[in-house]
Parts: sequence; C-alpha cells; structure tokens
Amino acid sequence: MKNCLGCRLANQNEKVFIIYENEHITCLLDHAPHHAGHTLILPKKHRAEVTDINPEESLSIMKASQLVANAIYALYEPNGVTICQNGGIFNELTHYHMHIIPRNEEAARFGELFYGNADIIEPSESLQETYEKMKSYINRILE
Repeated sequence: MKNCLGCRLANQNEKVFIIYENEHITCLLDHAPHHAGHTLILPKKHRAEVTDINPEESLSIMKASQLVANAIYALYEPNGVTICQNGGIFNELTHYHMHIIPRNEEAARFGELFYGNADIIEPSESLQETYEKMKSYINRILE
C-alpha cells in the first residue's frame, strides 16, 4: 500500500536502519527509541492486525524477536526486554509492528512508557552506532 507508512518502512521506501530482514519481515530500529536497541519488526506485505498475518510471517516474526532480543541482551545487558504489539486504534502505523524494547529497573513502569507519561530518556548512543552494533552482532550469530 503506497500510503501506508509501515509498508514504506518495511520495504525501505523511507530512511531506516535495518538490522535484519528476510523475505517476510523487516527488523529496523525505532526512529525515537525508548532505549538503545529499541527495534520494530514489520511484515513486508501490508498487514494491519495480528489476525491478518499468515503462518509464515508469524513464524518469521517470532524467530526475529528471539534474534533481536538475544542481540539486545548481549549488547546492552538490560534488566529485561518488553515485547509488545498494539492493535486497533492503538496501532499508530495502521500496519502490524512488534516492539522489542530493552528495559531497566530504574526506567518508567510499563504503563507509563506506552501511555506517553514516561520521561524522555536520551539514548546512550546514536541510531547509527546502535545500527552498527546490532547489525554486526546479528550477522555474527547468523554465520
């Protein structure tokens, strides 16, 4: 879909930092990360809701979420990782996307983060630096 931002991001029609992709999905860094390593996973075909995703895409999303989470744990040593997806009126892209967000104990509570009440935390590094670390680590895992 030409007018869908999620489709444009997943298919590199916008400036994005892609850390992993396959024929079904694209993993890219969130342009406004809550923490360094905050990643989005999007199907390359237009899918608005989790209920629209076919089995191959679903499997690709889950495998990619494990790959990205492993990279985040290894590179950033967070206290945990939150993996979530917003549907319906809460899906600001109107395109299915899964967030993988490194989290630390001192950071905002889960609800504050997703309801816009969390303090803005400046990432510890630039998107380019995060991209280089994450892409390199993932490439090593896949070799």
